[in-house]
Amino acid sequence: MRIFILLLFLLNSFSNNLFAQTKTPTKPEIKKLAKEAVVYLNNANFEKSISLSRQVLHYATSIKDDYLIAVSYNTLAANLDELSEFDKAILYYNKGLFYANKTNNDTIKNWINNNLGNVYCFEKKQYEKGIRHYKKSLEYSQKAADTSQIVFTKLNIAWVYFDIGHFDEGFPYLKFINTYHPKFGDKSTIVVLNMLNGMYFGSKGENQKAESYFSNAIKLGNLEGTKSDLSYSHQEYSKFLLKNGRYKEAYENLALYNTIKEELYNQEKLKKADIAGVHLELDEYKREVDKIEVEKNLQAQSLKKSKIIVILFIIALLVVLMLLYSVYKNYSFKKKANQELTIANEELIIAKERAEEASLLKTQFVSTMSHELRTPLYGVIGITNMLLDEHKELANSPHLSSLKFSARYLLSLVNDILHINKIEENRIVLESAAFNVSDEIIMIKNSLSFIAQNNNDTIIVAVDPDIPEYLIGDKLRLSQILMNLVSNALKFTKNGEIKITANLVKVENKSHYIEFQVKDNGIGIAADDQDKIFEKFVQVGRNENDYQGTGLGLAIVKRLVTLFNSNISLESEVGAGTTFKFTIAFDYDPDKTNEIINSIKVDLTSSQIFKILVVEDNKINQTVTRRIIEKNNCSCAIVNDGFQAIEILEKETFDIVLMDINMPMMNGFETTRKIRLNGIKTPIIALTAFAKDEITEEAISAGMNDIIIKPFEPLKLFKVINDQINKARKAEAALPIA
Repeated sequence: MRIFILLLFLLNSFSNNLFAQTKTPTKPEIKKLAKEAVVYLNNANFEKSISLSRQVLHYATSIKDDYLIAVSYNTLAANLDELSEFDKAILYYNKGLFYANKTNNDTIKNWINNNLGNVYCFEKKQYEKGIRHYKKSLEYSQKAADTSQIVFTKLNIAWVYFDIGHFDEGFPYLKFINTYHPKFGDKSTIVVLNMLNGMYFGSKGENQKAESYFSNAIKLGNLEGTKSDLSYSHQEYSKFLLKNGRYKEAYENLALYNTIKEELYNQEKLKKADIAGVHLELDEYKREVDKIEVEKNLQAQSLKKSKIIVILFIIALLVVLMLLYSVYKNYSFKKKANQELTIANEELIIAKERAEEASLLKTQFVSTMSHELRTPLYGVIGITNMLLDEHKELANSPHLSSLKFSARYLLSLVNDILHINKIEENRIVLESAAFNVSDEIIMIKNSLSFIAQNNNDTIIVAVDPDIPEYLIGDKLRLSQILMNLVSNALKFTKNGEIKITANLVKVENKSHYIEFQVKDNGIGIAADDQDKIFEKFVQVGRNENDYQGTGLGLAIVKRLVTLFNSNISLESEVGAGTTFKFTIAFDYDPDKTNEIINSIKVDLTSSQIFKILVVEDNKINQTVTRRIIEKNNCSCAIVNDGFQAIEILEKETFDIVLMDINMPMMNGFETTRKIRLNGIKTPIIALTAFAKDEITEEAISAGMNDIIIKPFEPLKLFKVINDQINKARKAEAALPIA
C-alpha cells in the first residue's frame, strides 16, 4: 500500500511538471476539452471524462477563468453523481456554483442548480432542497430567456413529483412540457417525456394512453435515446405492468432494466474512474497548500502593518493618561458623592447578607424536601416493581401501571425543582465527553415514542450529514434541553407531528456550531404569552386544556442553553404550531475524541455472588433493597442502625456495605468514620435520598467509596458494586506479603 501511494505521488508530480513545461492551451482549446469531457460522460466513459475534466480544471485555474473552473467542477461532479459518490458530487457542484456566481453567465448557474436538484431529489431524497435548486435554475433560465432550458428543468420537477407519487402537483409542469417540447425541447429528453406521460396516465387509470406512451419511450430509447433513460423507462413500465397484474411482462422489463444498468456500470470502468479520482483529490490538496502559502504572505503583510498599530496604541495611551489626570483633578469635587455611595454600599451589603441567608434557607428547605420525598418514593417504586415481578398476572393492570406512573411523575417533579435550584446557584458545570448528535436525538425520540403514540403524534428526525460523527461536549445537558422541548411539544400537539432538526451552520477552528430546532404543529402560543413561558412555574393554555406539569421545563431549558453561552428563540402562531431554535458550539477534535472513547471502561458484570450488608432504618426500604440484591443472586444482611453495623462488621466479613445517611442515634457519616477507625477496609457505598453534590465532600472525608441516589436503577447499583469490589481486591493483592 505504501509503495502504491508513493507511486501515485510520483505520477502526480511528474504530471504537474509536464503541465508546467507544456504551454497552456488557448481558451477555445480549453473549451473544446471541456466539451469532450461531457461527451465521454454521456457515453459512460467516466475514466476519460474525469481525466479530461482534471486537465480543464488545471488550465482554467492557471488562466483564472471562473466560468471554465465552474464548468470543470460541474462535469467532475456529474461523473461522481453517476458513480454514486453523491456526497462528493454535492461538494464539487457547490464548488462549481461558487465560481459560477462570480460570473455573469446565467447558463452555467442554471446547469449547476439543475444538477444539484437532481442529486438532492433522486439520490439523497431531500426533496425540499432539490426543488429549491430547481426553482433557482428556472429563475436563471427565465432571466436568460432560454425556453429550452426551462422545458428541461420543468421536466425534472415533474419527474420528482411523480417519483414521490404527487401526480397532481407535477401535472402543471408536465402540461407545460407537452405544450412547448415540440418547439423548444430536444431529442435527449423525448424518452423521459414519454415515460412521464406514461406514469401520469397510469396513475389516473387511463391504461391505454399509458401503454402507448411507455411503448413509445422504449422504442425511442432503443433508437436514439441515452441508455440510462431507456433503463428508467423499462423500470417505470415494469411498475405499471405489475400494478395491472401483467407479471410476466413486468419481470421482462425489470430484467432489461438490470441488464442496461450492469452495462453502464461495469466494474472495470468504476476501477479506472477511482484511480482518476485519486489524482483529482491530490490536485485538490495541492491547491489547498497554495492557499496556505497565500495566507502566509498576507500574514507577513499584516506584521508590517502592526508597527503602525503600535504607534497608534502609544498615542492612544497618552490620551488615556491625560484623561486620568483630568479625573484626578476632579476627584475633590466628587468626594462628597463618594461618601454617600459608601453609605449606600453598606446598606447594600446588609441587604446582600439577608438575601444570602434567605437563599441558604431556601436551599436547605429544597434539599430537605427532596430527601423526604425521595425516601418514600424509593419504597413506592421498588414495591411496585416487586409486585410486577412476583405477580405476572398484574402486568396489564391499569391500577398498578397508574401507581408506577404516578410515582415516577412525582419523582420527576422533585428532580425539576432540585434542578432549577442548582442552576440558579451556579452549581452546574458543563462536562466534556465524545458523543454522536444523531444517536442522542434518536434516543430521545425512542424515549418519548410512548407519549407520541398516545397523542397520535409522529416524531421526525433530520440531522445534517455534514455534522461530524463525534463531537465533544456535555451530551447530558443537551439531551435535557431537547427532552424538555420535545416533551413540551408532545404535550400541546394532538394528531400532528414534531420535527427535530440539527444543522451545521458554521465552523470556527475546532468549534462546530450546530443549530437545533424543535418544531410542532400543535395549538401554538399566543403573542402575549411568548415572553412568559420561560419563567418558572408559568404555564399557558390551562383555560382550555388541563396540561399537567410544574411549569419548570422551559425555565430549565432557557437556563441550560445559557450555560452553553447561547440563547433560545421561538416562533409561534396560535393554531399553527411552535418552533424553538438554539445554536450550541461543540468541539471537533478526532485525536481527543479517540482518547476519550478509548478511556471508557467496558462494564463486564461479574456473575460472582457477593455478600452485602445493608444499613437502613426504614422497613419498607429494607424490603425493597433486599429484594433487588437477592434478585441478582447476592446474599444480604440488614441492620437497623450504625451501632448494629459496627457490631456485625467486627464478627463477619462482607464484600461491600450499603450505608444509609439519615439514621437515628448515629448517621451514616459517623458510622463510616468509626468503621474506618476500627481498621475495616470493606468498601462502603452511601445509599441515600440526598442530592449527590450536597454530601460528596463529607462522604469522602468520612471514608465512603461512592454514592448512589435513591431511587436508582438496579443495573447502576451493581455496576458501582462491581467496580468498588474489584478496586478493593486489586488494592489488597498489591499489598506486600508479610
